[in-house]
This record gives sequence, C-alpha cells and structure tokens, in this order.
Amino acid sequence: MEQLGRHILAEFYNCDSDILNDHKLIEKYMVEAAEAANATVVTSNFHMFNPWGVSGVVVIQESHLTIHTWPEYGYASIDVFTCGGEVNPWASFEYLKEKLKAEVTDTEELPRGIVSRIRKHSKNKYTDIKYKISV
Repeated sequence: MEQLGRHILAEFYNCDSDILNDHKLIEKYMVEAAEAANATVVTSNFHMFNPWGVSGVVVIQESHLTIHTWPEYGYASIDVFTCGGEVNPWASFEYLKEKLKAEVTDTEELPRGIVSRIRKHSKNKYTDIKYKISV
C-alpha cells in the first residue's frame, strides 16, 4: 500500500512517575526521540499541569510527536506521526519506551494519506504523488 505517512498510537504503562512529571525532561526526551527517528525538529512546546502531568508537541518537518502524561497512574499516551521514507517512527517509540521506563506498552500503527484514497476522493487528478512510502 502506498501512503504518505505512518502514525503510531502508543500507550505506555508503569512508567517512572517522576520522569512523567518533569516537563523539561519530557521535552528533552521527545526531541531526542524525534532525532532518533532521523526526523528534522522544527520546534517544540510543552506545558506542566498543576499538580501533575505534562502535555507537549514536537513539530518535525515530517509531521509531529505528541505526549500526554498522567504521573499519578504511571501512564503516558504518545503519538508519533511521520511522513516520507527516511524517518522511522518505531525508533522514536523504542527510545521513549526506554527513557520513560515503560514496563508495558500497547501500540497501533495507522497508515496516513493512503495514495489510492487521495486519488479517489480528490477533485484534482494527481498522476505523481511524491514523498510516499510503500508498506
């Protein structure tokens, strides 16, 4: 199947609660996870909630990585959405799994921008769609 991107939805359980509640460390790990996937970081924005929890996004040239943490439950929800064939979203997943010390994970990968659907539903006739990957 030809597609523009890959989107990993990840659930991380039994993580280190102190790490999940440290917004500076979470931002560092998320940026490093993007770099581990061979992505080009554009910017990042993270927020610390009171009394606990972090939400943030790393915008990459190839799409984005997002995280929401619940330190009180040792849980984090992470999305890694990448486009093109040069970036490996699973490298980000593995990096974050290690850094957050997740004991259990659950993941689902979704194809994004399925080329046949773009052609089917578009008002324009695209003969050459670039930056696609085949899985």
